Amino acid sequence: RISIAGCPLDVITVAQTLALVERIVAERTPWRHGFVNAAKVVSVQSDPQLLETIATCDLINADGAAVVWASRILGTPLPERVNGTNLMMDLVRLAHEKGFRLYLLGAHPEVVERVVTMFRADYPGLEIAGWHHGYFGLDDEKEIAGQIRVAKPDILFAGMGTPQKEYWLRRNVPVIEVPFSMGVGGSFDVVAGLVKRAPNWAQNAGLEWLWRLVQEPKRLWRRYLLGNPYFVWLVARELVRKCMRR
Repeated sequence: RISIAGCPLDVITVAQTLALVERIVAERTPWRHGFVNAAKVVSVQSDPQLLETIATCDLINADGAAVVWASRILGTPLPERVNGTNLMMDLVRLAHEKGFRLYLLGAHPEVVERVVTMFRADYPGLEIAGWHHGYFGLDDEKEIAGQIRVAKPDILFAGMGTPQKEYWLRRNVPVIEVPFSMGVGGSFDVVAGLVKRAPNWAQNAGLEWLWRLVQEPKRLWRRYLLGNPYFVWLVARELVRKCMRR
């Protein structure tokens, strides 16, 4: 496990992550997964609760080209980016192959239902233990966690925003007893076709953030136009500190 500006990440590939999830499901010990990108590195600088929540995850993948770039600049290279939406789809395929049961939590009711329908159409025989939309309050949390526990899924996808999904998973993973629980952010919206993904060339060039900014400028301008320069400054500061310690 390495650290970028105080935010932890695990040195692991996509293939290693999938093999690990298969082992986790077999062992039945609940694991809480987390993703870290540049925006989250920036967020934890002013949110110690979010930092602690991420740091206590059992597995933390690097979901962002900028984070991988920073790790190499700082001399602690991550092997590759583990994209959140891609990993979710890899896990759906793994579940279909191995007979693992899925639970989908999050997004608007019609969105999560559409994703369930699409998964079942694309992967006949895929076991979906249940699903629930993401529009609920703390008063409903205990009941929903109970429903998930009774459904006995092997993998849970939590399609909520940051930091809601991180906090929800931290509170409820010990309760729901799901072997592998992973926050997937807005991936349900992507699968349902509400949000267009960046083309492969943009993803490979590390420009997915620019594609997203063009699509949703009102929501994302602050994250990228203010957050990205701050992230670069954090990495530069850490690099200077490392050089001074030598």
